[in-house]
Formats: sequence, structure tokens, C-alpha cells
Amino acid sequence: MDTRTHFRACPLCEAICGLEMRVEDGALRAIRGDLADPFSRGHVCPKGNAILDLEADPDRVRRPLRRRGRDFEEIGWDEALAEAGERLAAVQAAHGADALAVYVGNPNVHHFGHIAYLPALLRALRTRNVFSASSVDQWPHQVVARAMYGHQFLLPIPDLDRTQWILVLGANPVASNGSLMTAPGVARRLEDLAARGRLVVVDPRRTETAAIASEHLPIRPGADALFLVALMQELLALGAPRLAHWDGRLRGLDTALEALRAFDTAPLEARSGIPRATVARLARELHAAPSAVVYGRMGLSTQAFGTLCQWLIQLLNLLSGNLDAEGGALPNDAVIPITGPGTSRGQRDRWRSRVRGLPEFAGELPVAALAEEILTTGPGQVRGLLTCAGNPVLSVPGGRALDAAIAGLDSYVAVDIYVNETTRHAHLILPPASPLTQWHYDLIFNAFAVRRVARLNAPLSAQGADERADWQILDGLGAAHARASGREWRAQPDPRRMIAAGLERGGSGLTLADLEAAPHGIDLGPLRPNLRERLETEDGCIDCAPDFILDDLARLAADARATEPAGALRLIGRRHVRSNNSWMHNAPRLVKGKPRHHLHMHADDLAARGIADGARVRMRSAAGAIEVEVRADPDLAPGVACLPHGFGHDRPGTRLSRARAVAGASYNDLADPMALDVPSGNAALNGLAVWIEPAHD
Repeated sequence: MDTRTHFRACPLCEAICGLEMRVEDGALRAIRGDLADPFSRGHVCPKGNAILDLEADPDRVRRPLRRRGRDFEEIGWDEALAEAGERLAAVQAAHGADALAVYVGNPNVHHFGHIAYLPALLRALRTRNVFSASSVDQWPHQVVARAMYGHQFLLPIPDLDRTQWILVLGANPVASNGSLMTAPGVARRLEDLAARGRLVVVDPRRTETAAIASEHLPIRPGADALFLVALMQELLALGAPRLAHWDGRLRGLDTALEALRAFDTAPLEARSGIPRATVARLARELHAAPSAVVYGRMGLSTQAFGTLCQWLIQLLNLLSGNLDAEGGALPNDAVIPITGPGTSRGQRDRWRSRVRGLPEFAGELPVAALAEEILTTGPGQVRGLLTCAGNPVLSVPGGRALDAAIAGLDSYVAVDIYVNETTRHAHLILPPASPLTQWHYDLIFNAFAVRRVARLNAPLSAQGADERADWQILDGLGAAHARASGREWRAQPDPRRMIAAGLERGGSGLTLADLEAAPHGIDLGPLRPNLRERLETEDGCIDCAPDFILDDLARLAADARATEPAGALRLIGRRHVRSNNSWMHNAPRLVKGKPRHHLHMHADDLAARGIADGARVRMRSAAGAIEVEVRADPDLAPGVACLPHGFGHDRPGTRLSRARAVAGASYNDLADPMALDVPSGNAALNGLAVWIEPAHD
């Protein structure tokens, strides 16, 4: 028996834990945490072991599929790529470049062969109708970073291992493994933090993170921006801001502070449920802590005031003296940079969507507009689609309308390994080979890590002769589209050369040979102050008062005075450590155990509606309705309903035998495509008004 041990970082979540993989006779047999990885130190979550399921999944597509009536047939790669290029080019030739839309899903950022090769293909397609999962996720972070610091990825990261005090809003890193904060073994890191200092969690639910916190403050969904304004006012009342590090490098600060001091936060307690005295105490703690950081994630990003929340967090870290300071919030100066020359700074509002006039950001339009761009007739109507590792039917607001829209497209090409709820409508499916057969360097999550680390991931086995890597598929699509369009295409170099070029551009001194000689990864030390030197605004200053963000304070003021809809609860999402959005419910290791699809409500809210614990209920919003089983949850604040994202695998035509057996309804069948965070265009999925009643047979 030929047995070999390999070391790679996990490709399935943000933690990028180091894994030790045992291969016997060419097949992956066992996975455990890599004890020699200096960053993850042996930690592995259930998703790491689920790679075994992914590799052996009988439902996984392994050869190109072409639609034949209601089913698919396997075809060869040359034929598949040629036909895909012709289909995409034909749509554009008949109806214009923008008649083709592109949707890029979350898994793209987990693999070098996708994220490094997509930009060239998108430039060749020349369509303005590009969409991604970013606008149902983290756009407020990127928009604020671009407006304040000059680049969408100049994102300050909590210095988690050195801070003495942290305020966490709308985030559950124990379940998510960190998010825009790469921190393997994050539960241990947070427990250590709480032991040496203070961990304060503000969340409508007593989450897994709140359970280990020093303090948990339940807040009513959607009130975070009002809470943060009040916290800012209390911090300013404690004395002059600590700005010595930023002398001469701040623009518009007086304008921002004048607007925030004048903001009426009288509705704070009624709207948020948090007393003003508690906010004042938190401000004193933030002001007094030797080091501190304020951090907010999905619960903030995907609400109606996501951009305001992220802007206020940056200002709080700045004024408390913790921006770009050890133990505070600092950007990671990654060895392969995703900022600086040659990277996309993230321009905004260079064009707008055809139907609703929504502004573009970083070359993309808000994905909440995708269905209307397909369904609304007229010049510029979307008639063709390319998706890359995405399942928007379960991930985008108004999922049922988008499902119907995609079913009616003239041409749809998918790069994916599954026939899922979206790709079941495709005319061609192009499946990438296993990521374990490909060279990989994590561009994004290394750049958002709580330490400066680097790791090259070598293939575990050779790619099969009848397989194509992600980068080969994208490069082949570009070449085929160019041939069909009568244009030229410059082939992209292989990943090892791309990674080597990125290292050289970064100037760290590390080479590909250095990374190859360190299979467990390299630890380069803690985060260090670097934001001041890296600002990419035109004048080299932080813009503290971007006009389009300040303008949104009026919308917040109106919301703070608004009356709650009669009988409504506010819906929030829920994450589980075994969950990976909508794309891993076919893995037995991740769906075993107790069902996790249930709606959660407080017992008082159930009693008020005459609903029994465990009953089936009908839940409706302004956009749609679903039926789901409900459970009483003492960790949930009254007035709040809680439902996980990524379920709803009951559509016909999928090839997901395990996922189809997983109960649950899609959160996005309730989400309203018209509900957006205005400054960014991000979908407002969190804090939806919903009405719940017993289901009727």
C-alpha cells in the first residue's frame, strides 16, 4: 500500500486551518488538524473533515454536461468549451454586450484558480451586468474602505490576540470561524481574550460567541447604527479624540463629528432595547482600555444601514486611538498584496443598472437587481448568463422570481461541480477538477488574517487527463469566446507562475521556493501599523465624511422615529459551524445530527400567536411566504425570529441526493429585492419584518 501524508490549508471556510491529509493508493483517506501549522496550531472544524465527502461525492459532476431536453448528457472538454464560447458570444452578438450577465459565487474567493483568473475573462466579456455574492454579504465594508482609505480592501482587522477589549456586533465568529477576520481556532482566541480583558457581544440572539463573552447585550434587529451613533456621542463626551498618530492626515472630521453630535438619539432605548446608561458605560470602557477594537460583521453588513454601521465602526476605532494601533484594528500587509498598483481600488457609480438605476461598485451591480434585469423587456435585457461557483436561487433576495427568470434564459453556462437549484437550468455545466489537484495560495483570507502568515498549497495528486482545473476552464472560456467573437485572447500563465509574480510584487522577500520549503506555512509575526503609509486617497488623507454616507443619516433618523408594523417580528439569520451557506448540504458529515433548519422564536411570541413548540408555521414578508417548523429558543430576544440561510433544496431537477433530503425553506424566498442598504446597494436581508401564524393543512 502506497501511503503518503500531505499538508494543505482547508479550502472550505475563512479560517484556512492547516490540515494533515493521508492519501492511500491515490485516494484521500483521513484528515486531521496540522499540529505544525503556526497559525491554526492543529485546529480543524467539521468542514475540514467534510473534504472527504466532497472528494468522494457520487453526485459531483466530473465531466462536462450539455442539456438535452429535461436532462443532461456528458460531452468532451473541447466540444464543451467551444460550445460555451459560442453560446456566450451569440447572445452578445444578437443583443449587445450587456445582454450577457455574470454571477460569481462565494466559493470563488476560496480558490486561486478562480479568483486570480476571473478578472481577465470578465474584461474580455465586456459586460456591465456583473453580479456576485459580495452584494449579499460584505459590500458595506468595501464601500467604506474605498471611501475613507482609498481602496476597497484596505480593511482594518481586529488584532484579536493582543487586544484587551473588543465590542462585537452582528457577528458570531465561533460559528463562522471568523469573517473578514481570518482566525483559526477563534473560540480559543476569544476565550483567551475574555480571560485577559473584556469581550462584549451585541446581538439579538445569545449566540455561541455571546455564550463565552464577558457580557451579552440583546439588541433589536436593525438598531445597530443608532446604537453606534449613541456610543460615538458618549465617547466624544469623555474628552478630545486620540488622533496624534493621524496628525495632518484627516479630512472632514469636524464635518462628521458635527453631524453625529447633532443626531437625535432619544429613541435609542425604545428602538434598540439598550439603555443609554449602558451605552455610556461601554464608551468609558472603550476609552479606558489599554487597547480596544470595535468589530461588526454579517448582522450589520446585511441590514438596511450596513454602510453607516461600518463607517461608524471605523470612526470609533479612529477616535479611541485604536485605528492602526497594536491591539486595535490594523490592515494586514499580506505578502501577496490585494491593494496597491495593479489592483482594483473599487470605483463607485460609474454606471447604473438598466431597470432601477442602482449604482455600480468595483465593476459590479447589486445582485438584488439580477432578476429584474432578466425579466424586464427592452434594449439591454439580460438574455444569457454565466455563473461561476454560485447558487443565486438560494442566495439572492426574491429567490423564486430569480429561479423562474433563469429558467427562461436563451443561454446559460455554469462553471460548477453540482447540478444545484440554479445550475439545473444551465445549457452547459463545466466542472472543475478537485482543488486538491491544483496549486493554491489564499489571496483573500491571508490578507484578512489576524496574524501575518503565508502558505503555499501543493497538489496532493495529479490532475486526470480528462479533467480541467478552474484556471484552465476560465482560460479556455476566454479563448473560446474570443474565437467566436473574432477577437484575440492572451492565455494566462499557470498558477505557480502567477503566485511567484504576486510574491515578487509584494516585496516581502519571500519566494516560491521559500514557501515550497515550508509545507506547514510561515508565520511572519503579529499585525503591525501600516495604514498611514498605505492610504490610497488622492490627497493621502482619511476621508472621515464621505458625502454619500453622511447623506444617509437622514434615512436613519426617519427610521429611528418610525412605528413598528403591527404584529410583526424582525427576522435575523443564523449560522452553524457545520454550515457553509447553500453549497455543502450534500456532505454527510455536515448534515448529520439534529436538524438545523428550524425557525426559532421566543416562547412568549409563540404563546401570543397560539403556536405550539415544534408546530409548522407560515411566515410571510412583504416579498413572499414560506412554511417551516418552529422551535422555542430562550436565547432569542422577544420580538425576533431567527432562520438559517442556505436551505430550500426541494426544487425538482437537481442532482443532490443528500441535500434533497435536508428539510428547510429558503430564507431568500422571504427577502425583498427592493430592500437595500442605500449607499452600497447591498441587500438588506437582516431585520426583515415578518408575520407568523400557524400553518393550515
